[in-house]
Amino acid sequence: MVKDVSLQQLKVTLSEFARVRGWEQYHSPRNLLLALVGEVGELSEIFQWRGEVAKGLPNWSPRDKEHLEEELSDVLLYLVQLADVCGLDLGQAALAKIVKNARKYPVINLSD
Repeated sequence: MVKDVSLQQLKVTLSEFARVRGWEQYHSPRNLLLALVGEVGELSEIFQWRGEVAKGLPNWSPRDKEHLEEELSDVLLYLVQLADVCGLDLGQAALAKIVKNARKYPVINLSD
């Protein structure tokens, strides 16, 4: 299994996956966004009736964790594809957003 997969690796792999299947014609920004929303709904269903869930999911079965991994992966893959077809660098955009948020929400020293 490959570790530390980059967004670029995912983008290239997804693009080739779609190309060899002739799916590029269906991958408009709108279609990818709607697919992404559907996958977020499926992800939400996993948590819908569980109440609060502890970090690390200590009380989840391996099967439940695998299901969660699959749905999180679906969301990530559609997000990467959407950014790609829109011509955006998702990694750089995410880093820029973190910097912007750091300015918007500065660290407050609570010990004063």
